[in-house]
Amino acid sequence: MPNVSVKAKKVLNPLESFMGEDARVLNREISAINNFIETEWVEVSLSEDTIAEDEGKLYLFPIDDHKFCLQLCYLQYEDNSSSNAIICCLRFLPSFFDQYPAETLMANQPFRFDEVTEQQFVICSQTRMLLTQLEKNNTTASFIRSLQQSESSMHLLRKALDSITVPITDSQVPACRFLAYESERDKIQEARLIIEQNLDQPQTIRELSRKVAMNECYLKKGFKSLVGKTIHEYQQELRITKAKELLQVQGLSVTDVANTLGYSSISHFSTAFKRVTGMKPCELLT
Repeated sequence: MPNVSVKAKKVLNPLESFMGEDARVLNREISAINNFIETEWVEVSLSEDTIAEDEGKLYLFPIDDHKFCLQLCYLQYEDNSSSNAIICCLRFLPSFFDQYPAETLMANQPFRFDEVTEQQFVICSQTRMLLTQLEKNNTTASFIRSLQQSESSMHLLRKALDSITVPITDSQVPACRFLAYESERDKIQEARLIIEQNLDQPQTIRELSRKVAMNECYLKKGFKSLVGKTIHEYQQELRITKAKELLQVQGLSVTDVANTLGYSSISHFSTAFKRVTGMKPCELLT
């Protein structure tokens, strides 16, 4: 395990915020790839109201003058129907950046190396493949295997940097050129209709992409571009709007509403409802 200063350890832990307060850790393993890079694999169970799309985030922390830590976090669901997810945390320690001249790090970056940074990026099919290679190669500590892991880690870092080089607000149009085709726009609208017709059965990004025969990355970007919200945001908004109607107009109990909309428990429903409306469901009952 590489030596990391106490100060570095404090900033190398954005993983907890990435997982969220509601995540329940089922298993975690930490391993060192080399003296510069380490990985942490965490299996988590997420509550129903916090389940979102697969995602990746980059965290950068300046430790001292010309000393930096960079962490990549990836969340992927184990299957279409499970709330269990695997999080890969890939840490590039301060010694990693010592290999590069300061002027190289500071020049033409999508962020400043001397400021705390948090950037979201898309998990594409190539990133998934690299994560699979990394996960399969963490069983032994042979030199060749370490080289393979190092190569995968460097490739993942480059993919993440490439993904966030152009700000999201500036890249929406070129990233969604495929929406120029009516057939692709129809797939987005089909996904939207599936969500609207199945409020009692929340759809994952993987399920939707399979049902409309569209690449997950394209579906996420296209949906946000056409609808103005992420798939998770749109789905949550519709479910809570329907919940308000069932409570206020139809006079259903909180328990009945939770069951009708497919929430696994009243507590999950209440948490989701309050997060969106700022109120408890029972406050709408007359």
